[in-house]
Amino acid sequence: MTDNKLKAQIKADVRLRAKNCCEYCYSQEKFSTHSFSVEHIQPISKGGNNNLDNLALSCQGCNNYKYNKTEGKDPITQSMVSLYHPRQQNWQEHFSWNQDYTLIIGLTSIGRTTVEVLRLNREGLVNLRNILYRMAEHPPSV
Repeated sequence: MTDNKLKAQIKADVRLRAKNCCEYCYSQEKFSTHSFSVEHIQPISKGGNNNLDNLALSCQGCNNYKYNKTEGKDPITQSMVSLYHPRQQNWQEHFSWNQDYTLIIGLTSIGRTTVEVLRLNREGLVNLRNILYRMAEHPPSV
């Protein structure tokens, strides 16, 4: 298989595994104005690799805010904490939705830090979640 076909297959595998949702904010690609990216959870610049275990599907907002970050400051304890790792951790253990499913609530230091660093409750996302929830399209079943 050529290198380009292999890369295309890896991207397809990542999208399928993520059910076409951002693995951080759970935005659905079909409702986005921008294509999602396959991003490195552990950035190449920090020793990461191209293995499937190090790749996640990410919306452009989460991808841009994450950039090459792997940790951030917990807004409650002020200690440095690792960001959420979609391959090694369970989303439901670190995050929850508020009552109307518009806000992501960090349940743990990892969750709180990831919400802050990746800005998982950006105004546009909250507005989109509100509309999609009213249309019975949110939250996604991932």
